[in-house]
Amino acid sequence: MVIWVLARSMYESRLQYSASHAVRTVASIIFGLIYVSIWQGIGAERELGSYGTVGMVSYIAFNQVILWVTFTSHGLGLEERVRTGQIALDLVRPLHLFVFAASREAGSIAYNALFTALPLYAVYAVSFGLPIPRELSVWAYTAAALAMGAYTALCIGYAIGVTALWTVESRWFSLLNYSVNFTLSGFLMPLDWMPGWLQTIARVSPYPIFNYVPTQIYLGKAGPSSLLVPLVWCLLLTLLCIAASAAVRRKVEVQGG
Repeated sequence: MVIWVLARSMYESRLQYSASHAVRTVASIIFGLIYVSIWQGIGAERELGSYGTVGMVSYIAFNQVILWVTFTSHGLGLEERVRTGQIALDLVRPLHLFVFAASREAGSIAYNALFTALPLYAVYAVSFGLPIPRELSVWAYTAAALAMGAYTALCIGYAIGVTALWTVESRWFSLLNYSVNFTLSGFLMPLDWMPGWLQTIARVSPYPIFNYVPTQIYLGKAGPSSLLVPLVWCLLLTLLCIAASAAVRRKVEVQGG
């Protein structure tokens, strides 16, 4: 299957840089320890709502673990392919451009999950007593949330990547996306603690599926109903990617590509 071959090739290419990625994993562990220490210090002086200090530590630790499951490269690498002209060949492949780009990036996500997320999970489970759900349903819903989060990240990354056909530099879109993501995804704090207006914006955006929703499900604070809005966003973003692909094809043809 073509999709599997593309994902596997990207996965194997990432294996060539295992040493540098090991350093990245260690750095992620250190950052996680810093975030946890900050909340432990805050929890020592005041109550942390329904989470408590222990619950908040688990929230931050699990967020740090799943961060790498929903992390994608800038524009799924499409900006570089536009710059080199490779995009013209990609468009004549017997495979939709979105499927091509997403399949390759899926291999990278799989690598991150195995060699960064899993080691982080093991370290935090031992260090902070990260709770391990006993119900299979919790694992299933958490996995579904993470799958939606990864797919949403692929869609957003693709939409950013194709803008390279209209802009000289599209990297700033990724930087803006990362900033909004960290604010609205609930990575640094639960959405419940945000101002009302910001909480409303966050809950109707696709970003909570990256961190807040899967973490809430994993910790037993939310059920499958919390997957409804993310599911709608997955459908909407799929349509956006299809429309963007059609626009890309017209743009390249106009330029004589």
